[in-house]
Amino acid sequence: MAKVCEYFFAPQSPWAYLGHERFVALTKKYSVQVEIKPCDLGKVFNVSGGLPLAKRPAQRQAYRLIELKRWSEHLQIPLNLHPKFFPVPADAAAKLIIATRLAHGGDAALKITGAIMRALWAEEKNIADTDTLAGIALDAGHDGKALVKSSETASVQAEYDRFTEEAIAANVFGSPWYVVDGEAFWGQDRLDFVERALAK
Repeated sequence: MAKVCEYFFAPQSPWAYLGHERFVALTKKYSVQVEIKPCDLGKVFNVSGGLPLAKRPAQRQAYRLIELKRWSEHLQIPLNLHPKFFPVPADAAAKLIIATRLAHGGDAALKITGAIMRALWAEEKNIADTDTLAGIALDAGHDGKALVKSSETASVQAEYDRFTEEAIAANVFGSPWYVVDGEAFWGQDRLDFVERALAK
């Protein structure tokens, strides 16, 4: 029986972006089934004590930029420290990922997740714009307009709400967040530990 990993994240998270492709590669290496669960990080922060970036103390904001640059260079993943469209509401992007999973399966959802994150952090695209999202879906080989339309349905909203509630119930407080065999791992810098858990 394949091992399962829950993957909680917010599409606008630069840390999720930096870890996404490595995480996907690990799940393929160990034949892991991913339960992809984009969630509303704002609601998670409300109950976990987190603060949106603009409300964090100046020293925390400054160190975040240092770490992002450090990790981007270390991983050789392009990342614009000050993207044109950030901060950005990520609900539409999250729901597109969910709609993709429902229509085309988990692998397709993981692929479009990576494309959305890359669009924001490396390609200066607005992931809150439905035309932009349709274009991303089209580039991934899907009917972009149809996927965007399905992402706006009540059933997709219900899934998004459910994933957010599950994140809160699982004591998630940041993005990305991985759960393997009930053990939680916060952050792309914990992927070495995630791999150890997947390899057991």
